[in-house]
Amino acid sequence: MTARLRTSIRSFKFAVILMLLPLLQACSTKSPAAATNVGAGVSRTAEGKPDFSGIWEMKKDRPCPQGGCTDNQVVNQFFDIGAGLSGGLPYQPWAKELVKQRMEQNGKDDPSSRCIPGGLVKLHTNPFRRKIIQNSGLLVILFERDATYRQIYTDGRLLPSEVDLPSFNGVSVGAWDGDTLVVQSIGFKQGDTEKDGAWLDRNGSPLTGAAKITERFRRVDHGNLEVMLTVNDPKAYTAPWTIKLNQVLATDGQDLLDYNCTENERDAVHLVGK
Repeated sequence: MTARLRTSIRSFKFAVILMLLPLLQACSTKSPAAATNVGAGVSRTAEGKPDFSGIWEMKKDRPCPQGGCTDNQVVNQFFDIGAGLSGGLPYQPWAKELVKQRMEQNGKDDPSSRCIPGGLVKLHTNPFRRKIIQNSGLLVILFERDATYRQIYTDGRLLPSEVDLPSFNGVSVGAWDGDTLVVQSIGFKQGDTEKDGAWLDRNGSPLTGAAKITERFRRVDHGNLEVMLTVNDPKAYTAPWTIKLNQVLATDGQDLLDYNCTENERDAVHLVGK
């Protein structure tokens, strides 16, 4: 390696550090005492908006059995995204039949069980932690699950009318409504038919490429984050429906730990239905 090349690399690394320094400082300004006071008031950014920064996880509402959980403790919405909705989810007839078939097969074809990304909704309900990093024009969520991420643009851009390259998490644009961040997402990956999109839960509730998802993020207090999530997918459901997802701030001082589904994976061959 030449001296000129080494100098160029050092200059590039230093430039990257300078660009990231304000964001890193913003994520490290909370005192240990404040981090443990989950009932404290809501922290705010320099712009006066609620600061969602921190490490979060779903608020556990499904106790482990007496003998303990055989795997990670999950929430009811992990199995049934419509848990708590009066009358359940408003499935289209084909979607209702599809969910019935998937449940009869013990959910063995769940893409997540085969290490395929689960999509935006499952990133909320899975038992792994997520870290929110927020600045004035972008909110980034880092997930332990497969070390993945979401980008939510808050720089004033509009949600596109369509997306050329659909993806598991779609394209997300956010805007403030008072102290609530309203995020709209479209452009979800789908296979050849409506049956080949993401599973919203272990039961197999479908999401098609025509879906639009709206999330309303509200930091209730220092230790609690509420997300009101609305799915508008007329191909799979007869009406839009809304659920509430409760997350709590992790206060044990542990940072994210990568969980890679494919590492030492031995389960897929043992997944059976009837």
